[in-house]
Amino acid sequence: MKVLLIGSGGREHALAWKIAQSPLLNELYAAPGNPGISDHATLVALNVEDHAAVIAFAKEKAIDFVVVGPEAPLVAGLADDLRAAGIATFGPSKAAAQLEGSKGFTKDLCARYDIPTGAYQRFKSAEPAKGYVRAQGAPIVIKADGLAAGKGVTVAMTEAEALAAIDDCFDGAFGAAGAEVVVEAFLDGEEASFFCLSDGKTALALATAQDHKRVGDGDTGPNTGGMGAYSPAPVMTPAMVERTMKEIIEPTISGMAKDGNPFSGVFFAGLMITAKGPELIEYNVRFGDPECQVLMMRLKSDLLPILYATATGTLDKVEAEWRDDAALTVVLASKGYPGAYDKNTPIAHIPEASEEAKVFHAGTALKDGGLVATGGRVLNVTALGKTVTEAQARAYAMTDKVEWENGFCRRDIGWQAVAREKV
Repeated sequence: MKVLLIGSGGREHALAWKIAQSPLLNELYAAPGNPGISDHATLVALNVEDHAAVIAFAKEKAIDFVVVGPEAPLVAGLADDLRAAGIATFGPSKAAAQLEGSKGFTKDLCARYDIPTGAYQRFKSAEPAKGYVRAQGAPIVIKADGLAAGKGVTVAMTEAEALAAIDDCFDGAFGAAGAEVVVEAFLDGEEASFFCLSDGKTALALATAQDHKRVGDGDTGPNTGGMGAYSPAPVMTPAMVERTMKEIIEPTISGMAKDGNPFSGVFFAGLMITAKGPELIEYNVRFGDPECQVLMMRLKSDLLPILYATATGTLDKVEAEWRDDAALTVVLASKGYPGAYDKNTPIAHIPEASEEAKVFHAGTALKDGGLVATGGRVLNVTALGKTVTEAQARAYAMTDKVEWENGFCRRDIGWQAVAREKV
């Protein structure tokens, strides 16, 4: 099978690494890819916003299957255009990708189909939103409606913080994504990420993870795209997974189909496990980043036929087998992230991969023959262990061997699971 992978981040490096292990694979291309992905795929300098160019390349190379990694091309309808050209594609349609492309769309779907989530209101201007915040009080959550690279959410612990977040959105801090704002109830509990494939009819539960959104140790500082993750998440017991499928995933699949937007791809459900059970914080319509990295380390099965079955409506014919081991990833980010940071800072050394640990590239490039950091989140140091404690120790031991002066990381990824294991 000839495969084209769309994307250039840590998630795509993990997908490329796993797809490259498939005996079904003849050739793997990645557009635009990154230096880490080039170990597993031929990099192609395609502008993925130019759908006609992507289709032309796919036809020229007789590509059998396209895997779309990031959310932006899905929200822009790349999967629709590829499928219209007769190319099997992993990823939802533009209509179904609204689950991530619009927070308001998802909240309205939850309201229609009784999917447990926080109470909310949608606003197109600042003053009514502020009035709602004053009436509800804090803590409260302010979300830019559209795609904001994981940064459009403020969990406001004070009213003043909430009002400032509303101003940020409507003053253009998140561009067009902030033209509408969703204000929703603060959910108290433990966060978890749940991943499930759907071909529009069948659901295949994958695995659970826990992300660390805040930039600083002890979950302090501003939200980021994710500073590290581990899998599985102990809070997601078998009973909690069963409830999530029954109360959240299955009603979403049937509701989307009923509304004329059947969903094919991966559901990434951001959950809050509250006293009432699982409640939906938000949906993403692609693998998480950095959660994908820990999922791929734990997946025993061949990924390629599972993705292809999802894309071709035959998900009932495959299953996914997982290692019992835990996996943990530490994000090395550029100093200053999630604010301003220097670009093109040199990375002098990345340690060799072993069976238990690997460094995935997220925001890197080659410049004058040397590896440089080009993004906010740059490397994902990922390790396996019999326990989260062991995976954490391995990941940080490898992190300390990376030579990059402008890098920093959190030192407490997995702290909740490690504390549980000590007990």
